[in-house]
Amino acid sequence: MANLAGVLKELEQERSRLDQAIEVIGELVGRNGTREQTRARRPTRTLSAAARRKISIAQKARWAKTRRAAAPTRVHTMSRAARNKIAAAQRARWAKLRQQKKAA
Repeated sequence: MANLAGVLKELEQERSRLDQAIEVIGELVGRNGTREQTRARRPTRTLSAAARRKISIAQKARWAKTRRAAAPTRVHTMSRAARNKIAAAQRARWAKLRQQKKAA
């Protein structure tokens, strides 16, 4: 245990030596000796409710415009008669299946 205490003491001395070196180099670079570099923060922008509403309406208009431009024209690929014919065939298939289940 005595050995660990000695190692800890050496590491703390090394850390203090490094902290001093960091401060000296920081002063040479232009930092003010603190650990964190302070930046000038811009004040946060606050918008009025009316301004937020105007921005919202403008954005909704932009989205509506893109949706209008992207909407394709409807193309009917199958006639009503063709759909009815397919539906009737499907009903016949289901009726046949029900008949087979009743027979079994």
